Amino acid sequence: MSRIARPAVNAADFPDGAEEAEFKPLTKQEAQALRLRDPAVSPWWIVGLQCVAGLTVALVAWGVSGSSVVALSAAYGALAVIIPAALFARGLMSRFSSINAATASFGFFLWEAVKLAVSIAMIAAAPRVIEDLSWLALLAGLFVTLKMYWLAVLKRPKPEQI
Repeated sequence: MSRIARPAVNAADFPDGAEEAEFKPLTKQEAQALRLRDPAVSPWWIVGLQCVAGLTVALVAWGVSGSSVVALSAAYGALAVIIPAALFARGLMSRFSSINAATASFGFFLWEAVKLAVSIAMIAAAPRVIEDLSWLALLAGLFVTLKMYWLAVLKRPKPEQI
């Protein structure tokens, strides 16, 4: 089996004279300090935010239209985002997701594929689940709930200053 040769490094590749830095894994204390300085947003917080948005859009749809079918359609659109997002969050929190980088990457893409498949299946099943489905309300619930990811990014905890 042949090995892939590493490309030669020229001094011209590093104009400031710096050479390629050696990779050094973090110690347990360094990793904890990094997590404290730059906290991550919990996926469950995002799912909770999506639940609040879904309930809000369903109530607004009901209040504006006066129709329970429109409210159900909006709620179903929100659920087509919330349920797959909860599956994704649960999958990422499994103990196998952090064995090593390759396993974590594979798990991320696997659960993202599951999330997409469940979302598409729920939207495809919508006309059979809700009689007299309002596609506009469903799309409104879907859209508003999906936009909660952006709100979560804006609400992300600020890193501590050293």
